[in-house]
Amino acid sequence: MVENNSEKFKPAFCPIRHVLDRFGDKWSILVVELLSHKGKMRFSEIATSIEDISQKMLTVTLRSLEADGLISREFYPEIPPRVEYELTELGKSLIPPINNLLHWGQEHLETILGNRKRYEDEKEKKKQAGSY
Repeated sequence: MVENNSEKFKPAFCPIRHVLDRFGDKWSILVVELLSHKGKMRFSEIATSIEDISQKMLTVTLRSLEADGLISREFYPEIPPRVEYELTELGKSLIPPINNLLHWGQEHLETILGNRKRYEDEKEKKKQAGSY
């Protein structure tokens, strides 16, 4: 039975809001998924693997994932300095749900793209008819 408690939908109490804050962005899931396959990686390796991410956005994403305890960052005081990132146990626990989401996306992508096209076509027809 679901409680009728409006408090749980307020930002401070709603767990899904905290999760979506992290994974609603474009890059976090990609970084977690990449680290799940490759293991420990340097910043430059991650940047090369995710070609269209800027250095600034990768830095922000890695810091956010680290702040949430999903990845660990290890700094090696060498010349030049080396930094490696890897998933923590908490981060690894995300892999099954992410894989489920990826599988769902692969299974339904064609349908979703078709629905988008139909929607846009209908919108364009209504626009041309002056009813949108």
